[in-house]
Amino acid sequence: QVQLVESGGGLVQAGGSLRLSCTASGYTFSSYAMGWFRQAPGKERDFVARISWREGNTYYADSVKGRFTISRDNAKNTVYLQMNSLKPEDTAVYYCARNRLGLTSYSKTGYDYWGQGTQVTVSS
Repeated sequence: QVQLVESGGGLVQAGGSLRLSCTASGYTFSSYAMGWFRQAPGKERDFVARISWREGNTYYADSVKGRFTISRDNAKNTVYLQMNSLKPEDTAVYYCARNRLGLTSYSKTGYDYWGQGTQVTVSS
């Protein structure tokens, strides 16, 4: 069955960096685009970044553009989110998700499998 497992979250001071990883199993990873979302307490789950399945084209939410970088290693079935210049407002649970096949989406409804999430806390 499809599984997505995130890791790399933690507590960091404002201005610091973290790298999240998401390892996939149970399907042909290289055939699917992948995305990262985040959810702060009491808020909706919001889109953060997406990477296409083949050319590695990337797209970012305005709030993270220039600070976060999404990448993938198809040989390792892993997608990454490098987060630099972190701000307290980046505090959230971060989720990786699989984009539905053949669909380009920046909304959570366009994703069919989700990881369990990893907590990122940025202190001021």
